[in-house]
Amino acid sequence: MSEDEELIEPDLFDRVEKPDTTAPLADRIRPRTLEEFAGQRHIIGEGALLRRMVEQDRLVSLLFWGPPGTGKTTLAFVLARMLNARFVTMSAVTSGVKDVKAVIERAAMEKRRGRRTILFIDEIHRFNKAQQDALLPHVERGTVIFIGATTENPSFDVNSALLSRCRVFVLKQLLPEDIEQIVRRALADRDRGLGGLEFVMDDDAVDALAKLADGDARIALNALEAAANVVAAGDRHITKQVIIEALQQRTYDYDRAGEGHYNLISALHKSVRSSDVNAALYWLARMLDAGEDPRYLARRMVRMAVEDIGLTDPRALSVALAAHETYHMLGSPEGELALAEAVIYLATAPKSNATYVAFGKAMADAREFGSLPVPLHIRNAPTKLMKDLGYGDGYQYDHDLPDRFSGQQCLPDELAGREYYEPTEQGYEKTVAERMRWWAELREKLKGEKSEE
Repeated sequence: MSEDEELIEPDLFDRVEKPDTTAPLADRIRPRTLEEFAGQRHIIGEGALLRRMVEQDRLVSLLFWGPPGTGKTTLAFVLARMLNARFVTMSAVTSGVKDVKAVIERAAMEKRRGRRTILFIDEIHRFNKAQQDALLPHVERGTVIFIGATTENPSFDVNSALLSRCRVFVLKQLLPEDIEQIVRRALADRDRGLGGLEFVMDDDAVDALAKLADGDARIALNALEAAANVVAAGDRHITKQVIIEALQQRTYDYDRAGEGHYNLISALHKSVRSSDVNAALYWLARMLDAGEDPRYLARRMVRMAVEDIGLTDPRALSVALAAHETYHMLGSPEGELALAEAVIYLATAPKSNATYVAFGKAMADAREFGSLPVPLHIRNAPTKLMKDLGYGDGYQYDHDLPDRFSGQQCLPDELAGREYYEPTEQGYEKTVAERMRWWAELREKLKGEKSEE
């Protein structure tokens, strides 16, 4: 092999151009062109930005952010192939600064010979700050065209300096029709797929696989290959049941500490707030099925009760607390039904954030005005000295007064007249609002009487 040939990273290119028939199907069937690539038309379709960049030979360093199995590695490979660039792949899990430096040294030599290097780093979010910083000068000088792939939000997991030097492209979860396209191509391709083996796959089996793969092409192809192995010695007929058995236990794109977690709990909370009971039940089921801690969900429901319902239905908090206690007592799966009951109750309860807003206003004043003194008449006076200083002087005991209401001022003078809590006309808060209006009228009446005196 000549020196020039050695400078080409042969593994991925060779596996695609000359596929090993013993390699996994997902590896053999990897697309070689943008036309073969399924999905992501928003970035690689005709006229889309990324496609224009590579067609005009203006490719810059990139970050591909998206769920597993959406084609991040494959897309980087296709771009390198279109540009006839040297393609080097690294995994942030197994590589370090030393490996990066070795690649950069060779890339610099290649650049002097007129050949570009695309350095693809999978799971770039797993590189620490020092490892990411090691890339910066070489990305800036153009020694390599860097393409990073991540399933995590790069805003949180990629250094701002490196992020600012890359164009971020978001890869979306593949649609069922995208997965179906991939599966049918794998079934038909005689050179790299299963076409030479003449498998027959029912339409409902293709449809089931397209949906159950959860937007992940790798899962779909691995399941298809497993199903093919099951029926290879028989009539080569792939049914829906064979596909379901091949998939076994689905795994969701869900990280209990990552963005998927926060997106789903946001969806659950906002569905409850929007009184969409069906959506709320769906998101609850999604999180439980993905392995979320039910106790965390129960705690969030308590927050929903106080933040979004409050006094429009005081029972909401009791229901949420009871669900938390019930799950603690029963565990899974029986206790999960109590969580479902609580979600239904919260979603169908009248809504108000008046308590949340009122507390926020009061907290803002507490921080802005500092340690305002408590009015003398409502201070505690347990000693003679305190009484001599006027503590408690003029205090009126509301229970001894007409209507059990004194109307006395309890806020500091600097905040007199402040109104934090504004109840809505929904649910029980309507009763609270009527009561507050009545007290306001009494207060004005008592002020008038005192003025006359």
